Amino acid sequence: MRITHSQESIHLALETLRKNKLRSGLTILGITIGISTVILISSAINGLNTNINHFVATLGTNTLWVFQYPAFGARPTTEELNRKKMTYEDAMELRKLPHVVTVDPEFTSQNLQTGISPMSVKAGSHQIHNTYLIGATSGLNQIIDVGLTEGRMWTDSEEEHSANVTVLGHDAAEELFPDGSAIGKDVDVEGHIETVIGVIDRRPQPFGSGRNPRDNAAMFPVSTFHKMHPEIKDCWIVVKYDDPANKLIVIEEVRELLRIRRKVRVEQDDNFAIFGPDSLTRLWNQLTGGLFLFMVAVSSVGLMVGGVGVMNIMLVSVTERTREIGIRKAIGATKKNILLQFTLEAVALCAVGGLLGILAGSFFTLILHFAVSFLHAAVSGTWVAVSFTVACVIGLVFGIYPAWKAANLDPIEALRYE
Repeated sequence: MRITHSQESIHLALETLRKNKLRSGLTILGITIGISTVILISSAINGLNTNINHFVATLGTNTLWVFQYPAFGARPTTEELNRKKMTYEDAMELRKLPHVVTVDPEFTSQNLQTGISPMSVKAGSHQIHNTYLIGATSGLNQIIDVGLTEGRMWTDSEEEHSANVTVLGHDAAEELFPDGSAIGKDVDVEGHIETVIGVIDRRPQPFGSGRNPRDNAAMFPVSTFHKMHPEIKDCWIVVKYDDPANKLIVIEEVRELLRIRRKVRVEQDDNFAIFGPDSLTRLWNQLTGGLFLFMVAVSSVGLMVGGVGVMNIMLVSVTERTREIGIRKAIGATKKNILLQFTLEAVALCAVGGLLGILAGSFFTLILHFAVSFLHAAVSGTWVAVSFTVACVIGLVFGIYPAWKAANLDPIEALRYE
């Protein structure tokens, strides 16, 4: 079977790479480092995204949060801090809106600006500090899936009669009652004796590591909470609505009702904020945008170094093989054949570098996955494809000039070259 010049060009390109393994390996080192960096960082971001999505899912579906200022993304201004607080009465009025399923006003002993709670809870000889005391309605269980390891949440009747009952967070129950079940036991909360009726399962952390501060909490019916802290009037309101399709309608209804209740004039801006779990997702996407730019910057250095190395070694290769190029032209090879040979050689070099980078990045991702288990690092198929494509493009861009130079050599001068 007759071999064409194009087939011969491909064969010669691959044969050259095979014969110069060490030189080829050193040439593509920069490409390998750049690609492995892309794979590793994208895998870490992928794992963090999984954690964030899981955490957001635990905050409930079809929910909106109402507070005096946006809680995420920016430090509140003095004007926002001095706004009128949200109240229990506001929450009860929101329950009357047509698409609203339930509303839960959450009162807390935690300072919302500093995140610090000075409260302590005792049970016998055991005591815990910096405990969040939380007052909520029985509608809380409709809004989020409160996973209980044992016991139950309080009833409407217990809320109505200000029953002395509490539901402890996972860590609080574990530290107060290390030797057995907390159910039915009494705890001393600032001089108030409360009976434990439930223990909440461990709550996830947004970034998967450490403890969730809300695991060190004691939750009460809102009326019971007000017996202990009648001075705390402001709350964080969570609205559960019926259908995702009605989200914009519900936002507008909530906004209109609150503007009337808070006596906001037509020309004035809202003196409250309405947002949802997707606000956390948007904030995280902004942060990962910065991480993505960092990834591009770091990997670009390796890829540029690798690309320059490929161009340099290809120029050396053209010089070394000048006589070979002259012979090929003398027996009928065209400029296109020579161009194909050297371009393919450069692309093949970078493609091999890309594959090695993907393997190295995947290996380091595997180590990261087990060494930092909470990160849930996972290789993204999209980024594998993008990385390999970029590696090939680097070979094309940095290999085209040496290939053009080889293709344009004068055959007579090339044959005379020693």
